[in-house]
Amino acid sequence: MASDVAYSLAGGLSIFLTMVLAPLGAALVSGLLVAILQAATQIQDQTLPQTVKLLVVVGVFAVMAGALFTPLATYAEDIYANFHTMVR
Repeated sequence: MASDVAYSLAGGLSIFLTMVLAPLGAALVSGLLVAILQAATQIQDQTLPQTVKLLVVVGVFAVMAGALFTPLATYAEDIYANFHTMVR
């Protein structure tokens, strides 16, 4: 029983890390590019990096929605299917 829960938790964490990696990497790269652009042009707008990062992350989620959320849906189905054995 405990191994089922630990295995399920490890699977959930790996799916979480997989889902977060692409948008986080895209936000990191876009933030770096905007910071370099702001330093080169001496623009002092503080909302520009957050706006660009938000749009990039939403775009990554929109483009990669199937690839990112299919493992999550499969994981949820497995949890619900095996719930009776985990709580026993």
